[in-house]
Amino acid sequence: MTQRKLKVLVVDDDDTMRDILEMRLRKWGFDVVLAGHAREAVELADRLAPELVVSDVVMPEMSGLELIRELKGADPNRPVILITAHGTVEMAVEAIKSGAVDFLTKPLNYSNLKAVLDQACRDHDLLLRSRRLSSDLESDTGFGVFTGQSPQMREVYELIEGLAESEASVLIHGESGTGKELVARTIHELSARSKGPFIAVNAAAIPRELMESEVFGHERGAFTGAIEEGIGCFELADGGTLFLDEISEMPLQLQPKLLRVLDEARFRRVGGAREISVDTRTLSATNRDPRESVRQGQLREDLYYRLNVLSLYLPPLRERDGDVPLLAQHFLELFGRKHGISSPAIRDETMGMLERYRWPGNVREFRNIIERATILARGDWIEPPHLPPYIRRPDDRPPEELVVTPGFTAAEVEKHLILQTLDETGDNKAETARRLGLNVKTIRNKLKAYGIDR
Repeated sequence: MTQRKLKVLVVDDDDTMRDILEMRLRKWGFDVVLAGHAREAVELADRLAPELVVSDVVMPEMSGLELIRELKGADPNRPVILITAHGTVEMAVEAIKSGAVDFLTKPLNYSNLKAVLDQACRDHDLLLRSRRLSSDLESDTGFGVFTGQSPQMREVYELIEGLAESEASVLIHGESGTGKELVARTIHELSARSKGPFIAVNAAAIPRELMESEVFGHERGAFTGAIEEGIGCFELADGGTLFLDEISEMPLQLQPKLLRVLDEARFRRVGGAREISVDTRTLSATNRDPRESVRQGQLREDLYYRLNVLSLYLPPLRERDGDVPLLAQHFLELFGRKHGISSPAIRDETMGMLERYRWPGNVREFRNIIERATILARGDWIEPPHLPPYIRRPDDRPPEELVVTPGFTAAEVEKHLILQTLDETGDNKAETARRLGLNVKTIRNKLKAYGIDR
């Protein structure tokens, strides 16, 4: 018995066949509507909106293949199953191309028909779930650019609103890919400084020898190559908000100067004698435990306390209870529009894999995987093969355990470690480089040397 009493439209010009199908389908728990020809079927479909259609192929006036095109024009998602006593491979191919979910030949194997109908019912329920999620996205299920209604994220939304009302420094911490810069931008946009500039600086992305000039600016002639004065990020953010990302990567020798700016709102450019005053609110972020960075001597304790007047922890995706389906629907619709295709729906098995995976790259990794699956599915169902192999694995362990024993060369161990880390990060080369303490260019060069295109 099907779990839901769905309405099935049976179309066949053979009275006996219609009666047999009606008897079988009612026994299986369906609500059955009968049509003796395709024109009648179109009229009944418009009036009664059946969820499923079972139709003969060879009928007078209009064939089952033509009927599919008529019905799909009104409802592209309505499943149509074709049956015929004169089946050929060419006809089956044409039926599937026209949009039939299956093509069965007479005499019918009713066990097969039951299995096809049951799958169609499951697909119908998945489409309903997808529509409900779309409806949820239009209601209060997020906060600005954020999508999610888990208790963990609702707490984040409340904190953002409270932090936006303050002028104090905020330290945002959370794993890579959780959206720390989005939090900072949202705090800025909700604050009284929203009409001022928002300047973001990633301390991990700037060469250390250029960091002081990037943050504080420099005077003409301050160093070789300084042919004109340079305005630093504090000046650029005057009247607005400065976001210092990966603050633990800030060179230790610059941290006292940063602390002074935060305390006194004044600084000197590199090579300058004149003090410059700024009115800037500073937000900072780190993907490490900031207290551990203090203990390891990467972040000065006095600077930590100055940055951490207020703090916000952004939870990783694996801790956001129930947010994966809603996020998936959000990205499906986003990438459907971006690539000009209809938004696919996700099979239950595929969704289970997405929910079980630990997402070391968090929302950034999740977004990339959903875009990949959307492109591969091309508006159809997202199936397990549309996901990378490391997500389809039934357990949560890395694809291979790295065991180093005598006999391996250093180059072999390095290659194994790079490839395993790429697997764990979803081929995110920047995150792989960060974890391994390398730069992205090195990772790309290594892959090229291995002859691997990922």
